Amino acid sequence: MTGAQGQLGHEVVSLGAAQHEMIGLGRAQLDLTDAVAVREVLTALQPDVIIHAAAYTAVDAAESDVEQAFAVNAHSSRQVAMIAQELGARLCYVSTDYVFDGKATSPYREDATPDPQTVYGQSKWLGERLVAQLCARHFIVRTSWVYGVHGKNFVKTMLELATKHKTLRVVCDQLGAPTYTADLAAFLLELTATEQYGVYHASNAGVCSWYEFAKEIFVQAELDVTVEPCTSAEFVRPAPRPSYSVLDHQAQRTRGFSELRPWREGLHAFMERYRQTEEWALYVADRS
Repeated sequence: MTGAQGQLGHEVVSLGAAQHEMIGLGRAQLDLTDAVAVREVLTALQPDVIIHAAAYTAVDAAESDVEQAFAVNAHSSRQVAMIAQELGARLCYVSTDYVFDGKATSPYREDATPDPQTVYGQSKWLGERLVAQLCARHFIVRTSWVYGVHGKNFVKTMLELATKHKTLRVVCDQLGAPTYTADLAAFLLELTATEQYGVYHASNAGVCSWYEFAKEIFVQAELDVTVEPCTSAEFVRPAPRPSYSVLDHQAQRTRGFSELRPWREGLHAFMERYRQTEEWALYVADRS
């Protein structure tokens, strides 16, 4: 597992350890931009399955850090795919809704034509193509709006902002689907235990805006915070955000996999779990 120190990587390694011999590789254990190191480490491990979740995910920074974004998201994936093919390993490449242009009005199917509008999206789309071309036994899993107990994410950002503000403004004209890492990790482990190769979309079921998501976060956290809608034009960023990045889950339905539960249920499960962490205890202490 690459990207083991990320919020999804933590989840996959933890969940998979009960059933498999899981080896998590974070940045400290493996520099993905070092082709020699990647070959040495993966060849020594002789993995049956590689879940390649490591990525350059700083969407705005990528607009000016183009070389590094492509080095991590695309060129390192080329190396991983080549080695996976040589070893006969199954390779799962975790990708993103940003490979699409965000201009659709209905959920993007797995066979929709990508047209990324950002450096981040372009680098992930190249990574997808390299994986598909170089490793026969590949899975490509696109996801969106990921959050979990580990690391930084939108849910934690909203909760943190609520310690300083009673009113928050959140964009209401970007639609997508939040994805809880525990649900995504379970799907990745189920999928990579099969031979059903190809492209999949995996996000919690349903659709919402960031504004609606924020409101639900505070409802479930039982916090008295007023959330006001605003437009994307009021929060201009270096990288444009997709207006519509809802993913259709046709491959899951037709190939016998269960779709991830509705996003509100995923958020509820997250909050139940997050409330048991030391991080939440510190958060509550800061608010009191």
